[in-house]
Amino acid sequence: MKKRSKKYLEALTKVDQSKSYPIKDAINLAKETGFAKFDETVDLAFRLGVDPRHADQMIRGAIVMPGGTGKSVRVLVITSGEKIKDAENAGADFVGGDDMITKIQGGWLDFDRVIASPDMMGKIGKVARILGPRGLMPNPKLGTVATDISKAVSEQKSGKVEYRTDKTGIIHVPIGKKSFDAEKLFENFKAITQAIVKAKPASAKGVYLKSLTISTAMGPGVKVDTFEALNV
Repeated sequence: MKKRSKKYLEALTKVDQSKSYPIKDAINLAKETGFAKFDETVDLAFRLGVDPRHADQMIRGAIVMPGGTGKSVRVLVITSGEKIKDAENAGADFVGGDDMITKIQGGWLDFDRVIASPDMMGKIGKVARILGPRGLMPNPKLGTVATDISKAVSEQKSGKVEYRTDKTGIIHVPIGKKSFDAEKLFENFKAITQAIVKAKPASAKGVYLKSLTISTAMGPGVKVDTFEALNV
């Protein structure tokens, strides 16, 4: 069993483990019980009534958080021709074509997102074994394979987050920082929750949203009222 710090145990005394809190109360309590000296990320954990072993029940997507994420994202764009200039003008951190693929083959991974134009996807296949396991492989469903490179870069820079069910049917997703005001966190909470509720697979039976917990990176989990979350 994981040993908890004194500060964690003190924070835990403020949370009623038997209670599911209204959304805004849960957000405020998560902020209050975050005790680290750094600006902690605020996370949601959705436990869903799906079986990710079935492809039609694997939930995956991406959404631009209306309040941003508070995180600086290093964006690599792999493209060609005039789109190189588009990427640079949009604020991409690294831009190139074959040269970037060669750098990745050499072990370079100093970036958080990879955006590619469709014409480069065949060549990116050379580094799929490197990017794939790290969740960095460009994907049309996530908006990281795009013809409008400027828009794709802007979305990533302004707070686009990806989400997917893990093998236990849980989705972990960040909605901002502890320093965010509660209303901004609520707007992000609302956006991601609506997206996940909307993504309910037709083949999923029984209770869909089994539980929802909010916490800071270091703080204790606070249960959220699932009925309110389903109707937010």
